[in-house]
Amino acid sequence: MVHRVAVIGAGPSGLASIKACPDEGMVPTCFECTIHLGGLWRFKEVSEPNRASIYHSLTINASKEMMCYSDFPIPADYPNYMHHSKILKHLKLLKQYLQTNLLYCRPDFSRTGQWEVVTENRDGQEQRHVFDAVICCSGHYTYPNLPLKDFPGTDTFNVNVTQILQSDAGAER
Repeated sequence: MVHRVAVIGAGPSGLASIKACPDEGMVPTCFECTIHLGGLWRFKEVSEPNRASIYHSLTINASKEMMCYSDFPIPADYPNYMHHSKILKHLKLLKQYLQTNLLYCRPDFSRTGQWEVVTENRDGQEQRHVFDAVICCSGHYTYPNLPLKDFPGTDTFNVNVTQILQSDAGAER
């Protein structure tokens, strides 16, 4: 049974994962590389390196009823099709995240069946953590890190995973 779960990313998918884990008997710890939650919904005048940004006047094209969590509704006084600032304000109400920078995450399946997660705190000190599972919610608007050499057998896999992932990442830019 999986108990401790590392959730990588505090955007909408990471927050949804954090919210769902306790219902499944899992204890989540979220790692976010910025000091903010909300992921793409946090507008930035100047985009951060290797990250996309929404535009200042963006309004969502899905209704708030379709976008909200089933047990965490968006306030009734919010417009049906919200400006990005309202979405971020709503997401900030789910403040369960750990402010830290993820350095790397690697499986230790052969020995323990768990994951080693190494982080760096604000003071630059590395910390090692062990988790039973990892949920990667780093978003699809960042450049991928493909540590395929860490997964035995990828070189003999029938499909060239690297080319597919790189071409998908290039198409999104």
